[in-house]
Amino acid sequence: MAVTIKSQREIDLMRESCRLLARVHEELRQAIEPGISTLYIDQLGEKLIRGMGCVPNFLHYNGYPASICVSVNDEVVHGIPRADRILQEGDIVSLDCGLIYKGYHSDAARTHGVGRISPEAQKLIDETRNSFFEGIKKAKAGNHLHDISNTIDDYISQFGYGIVEDLVGHGIGTSLHEDPQIPNFRQKRRGLKLQAGMTLAIEPMINMGRCDVEWLDDDWTVVTEDGSLSAHYENTILITDGEPEILTLI
Repeated sequence: MAVTIKSQREIDLMRESCRLLARVHEELRQAIEPGISTLYIDQLGEKLIRGMGCVPNFLHYNGYPASICVSVNDEVVHGIPRADRILQEGDIVSLDCGLIYKGYHSDAARTHGVGRISPEAQKLIDETRNSFFEGIKKAKAGNHLHDISNTIDDYISQFGYGIVEDLVGHGIGTSLHEDPQIPNFRQKRRGLKLQAGMTLAIEPMINMGRCDVEWLDDDWTVVTEDGSLSAHYENTILITDGEPEILTLI
């Protein structure tokens, strides 16, 4: 398993890449409203990223055709933006994106309500976010990957939600996806021992119903098998000897 430990120079570049991505997410959050298309979100995101002198790292990655993954309601991840997909009052929408700054990648995801949403949808969004913060309490040098995975699982299990098992978090640095893989569900093996200088993308994907997912015919969009809502929350973090540093939060 080729896990990279970043030098101080690399950490500084990762910090800046992630800081810029956090700004992009904030701009996109402010743009979310009923009546806009998912393509508009993608176009705005790409414009913001390129305006910062960066490159959208999702665009053409393994053939993905857009800069921002825009996933609505029962779409878990990798929704393809479309001009005819219009956000409606009460929808929830997950935005997953990243950028490259001087050769270093960042990656983060957020789920937003569109206008007024149901209390149940808001709780799903909130608890998905909360599960990330619970999980990273264990993200410190000397612990193991399973400490993060099991903590997320323990937190989410109390709500009866389904934790997506087909997709996981990952290392990140000079590549968008590096080792190790980081599940959001309970693991029997301890997994990799965490070391200061690792940069990881932790990303719980939580369904209101069952954990099962399926891929649509576009070969990208992942949806819940039972049609239930899904939420996604992700940040790029830095492992330290103490508390982890969340790089993609402003």
